[in-house]
Amino acid sequence: MQPWAQPDDIRWILENCHTWAIVGLADNPGRAAHGVARFLQQKGKRIVPVHPSAETVWGEQGYATLADIPFAVDCVDVFRRSSEAGQFADQAAEIGAKAVWFQLAVMDHEAFGRAGDAGLRMVMDRCPAIEWPRYGPA
Repeated sequence: MQPWAQPDDIRWILENCHTWAIVGLADNPGRAAHGVARFLQQKGKRIVPVHPSAETVWGEQGYATLADIPFAVDCVDVFRRSSEAGQFADQAAEIGAKAVWFQLAVMDHEAFGRAGDAGLRMVMDRCPAIEWPRYGPA
């Protein structure tokens, strides 16, 4: 098992992170972030859209940046290409998040190392909706 997809980290994030900032989430039903956000919301998680347009999605106010969110965030879930994703792991540490989740095919090994050094749990190249049946709370 790769260090960025450890079952203990996946389980811990799914069980202990209640507020999820979803980077790349806008009100576009055709995007994967839209469906994953709805899934997390249906599982009792609070979702926070993070997108330059700051749109409201699934009834939740959006914010242009992570730094604009005026309350605590537990997990930063990143729907951006790998070449852009690392900055959001760094910003997650800056805002005091507990964890970072990079979606399927999103990988940045250096960001993974930085997040770990900052004390955050991190998962890459996984989707919480796919992992939930194996590791999510009942």
